This record gives sequence, C-alpha cells and structure tokens, in this order.
Amino acid sequence: MEPKRQSVHQLIGGEAAVARLVKTFYDIIESDPDGAIIHALHLKGFGLAHVRHAQFEFLSGYFGGPQYYLERMGHASLRYMHEHIEIGPLEVEAWLTCMKKAILALGYDAHVEATLMRHFTRSAQALQNKA
Repeated sequence: MEPKRQSVHQLIGGEAAVARLVKTFYDIIESDPDGAIIHALHLKGFGLAHVRHAQFEFLSGYFGGPQYYLERMGHASLRYMHEHIEIGPLEVEAWLTCMKKAILALGYDAHVEATLMRHFTRSAQALQNKA
C-alpha cells in the first residue's frame, strides 16, 4: 500500500504556517515597492484587513486543509473572486514576486518553495484578464 500523499497544508505546517505565509505576504504587499501595484488594487476594494482573512481562509482549503472560505462563501472560485479586478501581466508578476519574497522570508526548503510557487504561478496566471 502506498503511503498517503501529504497535502500542501500539511507540508508547510498546517494552519499556523498558512497564517504566517499570509501575514508575511501582505506585510510585503504593504511595505515593499514590488507590492505597490497590488496594494493599490486592494485599496480600491475591501482593503487589506479583509483580504488577509479571506486569503487565509482560501489558502487553507486550497492547500488541502479546512475549507473555511467555501463554508463561509459557498464557493471557492478564484476567477469569480477576482472578476471585478483588471489583472494584467504586471499585476501577475508583482503578486508572484511578493509571494516569492514571503516564501523566502519564511525559510522553506527548496522542495516546499517550488511546490508553493508552482501552485501560485498557475493560479495567478489563470487570473490574468487583460493584456
């Protein structure tokens, strides 16, 4: 019998690790010049306090942990969540750059870093809706 594959949620260390990743990422969005374009987008919407909580809930389920976002909102569709935002290649790149910085700041090993960035890159690129 094959051992059960570990979810990304388990791989990075569970809920506390997801919360640290979200906090670190949004701290970078708020303070790093690479995050300015993403920060500006959030200021047009519900703000960063809202998005920090929603991101934690979403990533928890997305990575195989508790489905908080789905339970609260009734869906977990990234495209639906972002359809009101114009996302072009600059926004995608800025988001990914900040997430990479957050992952590096948390000191994950190369395997975990690659796994996370593979998931985030695929998702961010799928949200691009303008040239």
